[in-house]
Formats: sequence, C-alpha cells, structure tokens
Amino acid sequence: MATPGKVRSIFGTDGARDIANRGNMTPEMALSLGRAFTLFLIERGIPQPVIVTAKDTRRSGAMLETALASGMMSAGAEIRSAGILPTPGVGFLLKRGGFDAGAVISASHNPAEYNGIKFFDANGFKLSDDDEATIEEHLTSHVMEEWRPTGALVGEFCYDGDLCAMYAEWLVDQMSEACACDWPLVIDAANGAAARIVGTVFGSWRGKVYYCGVESDGLNINDGVGVMHMDHLSRAVRNRHARLGVAFDGDADRVLLCDREGRAIDGDIMLWVIGRYMARCGRLGSGVVATVMSNMLLEEKLDEDGIDVFRCPVGDRYVLSRMRETGAGLGGEQSGHIIASDRVTTGDGLYAASLFIKSCVELGENPDTLVDRFPRYPQVLRNLRIENRERVLASPKLEEARIRAMKKLSGIGRVLLRSSGTEPLLRILVEARDEALMNEVCDELETTVREIGASLRAF
Repeated sequence: MATPGKVRSIFGTDGARDIANRGNMTPEMALSLGRAFTLFLIERGIPQPVIVTAKDTRRSGAMLETALASGMMSAGAEIRSAGILPTPGVGFLLKRGGFDAGAVISASHNPAEYNGIKFFDANGFKLSDDDEATIEEHLTSHVMEEWRPTGALVGEFCYDGDLCAMYAEWLVDQMSEACACDWPLVIDAANGAAARIVGTVFGSWRGKVYYCGVESDGLNINDGVGVMHMDHLSRAVRNRHARLGVAFDGDADRVLLCDREGRAIDGDIMLWVIGRYMARCGRLGSGVVATVMSNMLLEEKLDEDGIDVFRCPVGDRYVLSRMRETGAGLGGEQSGHIIASDRVTTGDGLYAASLFIKSCVELGENPDTLVDRFPRYPQVLRNLRIENRERVLASPKLEEARIRAMKKLSGIGRVLLRSSGTEPLLRILVEARDEALMNEVCDELETTVREIGASLRAF
C-alpha cells in the first residue's frame, strides 16, 4: 500500500495548493516548480520533455500556468497547453501517448481564491510522495540554478485547442453506452473545468438535460454549486422533476449524484453499484479499493456478492496505488473520486457519471431506491483546527484514548484519527451502529485532542 514517504512542506495529498499569489502558490513558486519538475524528468532520461498543461476556470489560472510553463521552458521543456480542461483530461491525453508528463493548475473543490499544481507522469498517473519530495529538494539544489539551457535548447510553448476536443469526443463515446434510457437529468458543472464540455458530453442524451454551474467568470468556481453544495443540485432536481442529478467539482475529477427526491448518492453507493456491474462483465479484477473514510456498510454490501474490499489512505492516488498493488479494477472515495482502471488513470467525474448510469441500466437498478437500500453505519466527522496537529497525533495520551474508544466499539464500529493533507485540520471519524455510543466516543476523543493541544501551547 502506498503511504506517505519523505516529509514535504509544499505538496499535500493532491499536489501543491494555497491561496493564489500568496504562500506556496505565487508565480515565483510556480516558475521554480516548473524548473524543478523539468529537471526531475531530465534526470530520469528525458532530455527535452514534452509536457501537456491544463487549468480550470479560476482567474489566477493563466497567471500560474504561464509562470509554470516559463519555468519548464527555462529548463528545456516543450509545452503544449490544452487550455481549460478537467484534470482527468490530462490523464487521458497522457495515456494515449505523445507526451512525457503533464501538469494541471487547479485547486479542485476549493474556493476561487485558491489554486494549485498537480504533476503527472507519462502514463497519466499522479506522482508518488517520494517523487514530489524529490522535486521539492530540487527547489534548493545548486544543480537547478546552474541548469540554464540557451539557444535552441530553450523550450517552446504552444496552445492546442484540439486536445480538449479529443477528451470530449472520448467522453461522448463513453456516454453513448449509457444512453439507453431517457431519464431527465440535471448537470451541475460547478462553474469549473467541465462547464465548457458538458453540453457536448451529454448532447446525445435521449432525455431532457438541464444545466447549471456552466457560466464561469473566473471567480464563481464552486461558488454555491458543485459537489461542495449538493443542496443546490437537490433543489434543482426536485424543481425540474428530474430523475437524477449529477454534480462535479472545479476540476471535474469528482462526481456526486442525487436521486429524484434530492437525496445524495455518494462515492460509496457508486462503488457498490459500479462494482457489481464490473464484476458481471469481467472488468473488476480482484475487487474494489475504498479509503479509510468509506462506510463499513460498503464492505458488507459488496461481500454479499462475493466482492472483496481493500482499504487505503485518503487520496485518489493512494486509491490507484492500492488498486495496482491488489489487482482491483475499481476504486474510489466517499467524496466522489471514482477510478475504473481499465479506462482512466485518475478520478474522472465525467466518465464515472456515465459508468454509474450504465451500471444502473445494465443491472436493472432503480436510482430512487439506492439510498434506502444502503442503510449506512451512523458516522460523525469532526474537523478540528489544532496547532501542532502532528505532535498531537503522536501523543501517547491520544493513543491511549483511541485504544479505549476501540474497546467500546469492539465489533460494532471504528475510529479514525488523521491529519488533513489539504487543510490545516485534524480529523476525527467515528462510525458505529449505536449512534449514541458513536457521539459519546467522538466527544471523548475531541476533548482529549483539545487538552493535548492546550498542553503543547503552554510550553
């Protein structure tokens, strides 16, 4: 199983991310990261890398893409920009060949003032923790400062609008397989990277399609729409009398859905449905990979069909790593990253939506009944802003509290304590059939965490 390797300060669980033009997401940092990434590729035997870049709809995207590309060209790379394109679109382009690496400028589900950078290898996979740590080391390396090609060895930049069209055409082909039904749909593109192509992707849908979150202005990405605001989709589905709602995040690597009553269909339910379909058609391999955040009921439900579930840390690249390790053909997160490894190399919300619909059709599933038939274990997640959170997590006192909690929940629940990889938070997750006991255990753990945090501040 992939686990975090070297200590890193810039990269989190999904690339580098910060408020754009501040902290670790300034043009200066983007330029340096571009140089460091290119040097990383050169050291691995690619003398003049050809790198495909893309961004979401944030106003800061052009600022950071041009800075990143300048750094790459300064180190000798050739840049092909796809412009505004979902993150999985870069994975698609890399998988089909012709590029040595990729980079996406996006902060995914975060508000418009944030932005980030994600790097991909030639096969369309996100870099490992250790690879990202190596890139960080290059930032302060004298070798990078000395590596300054001149003349014909300086890289070039070009924009290629056909790259986005290639990805959209592939999605249209995938969606055609799911067009056997005529359900009315509501599509929420989060005013993000999917906004420009959802009309094309769902253009052949036999039923009525209503769109929202497709009017990007550079500042409204994820603003009251998309996967972070499912109440918006829920209202739209009920108001339009649609059969299904589909919402993406800013870079469209995540998807969540809701039924005609507006009830959320999350990644766990999608894995349950898609897993059974892929098993039926021989695409599932050894089973399904889910993160530590997925509900315990997912394992119970898939076990009914003889499907194994493998757990991994949070993050779609850890999902993919575990899939490759175990031979599982499907993996995903409760939050909506879904990976079918025979088709995609990273979470792809647009493809996952079409695969979910096709799975429902082929299995004879009624989306209206899925939530009722998935009575998940009660689960509570608390996000605590705690100073010195890594020291808190390493505290023997917290470990003692965790052991006590597990004894209380023995056989009927579980506890997870973790540090967020994208936000300055310590997360407490408790899950149990007994909701009162679940809340009691969570209260005790939160009290312990805060006491430890206060004692550390006192010294």
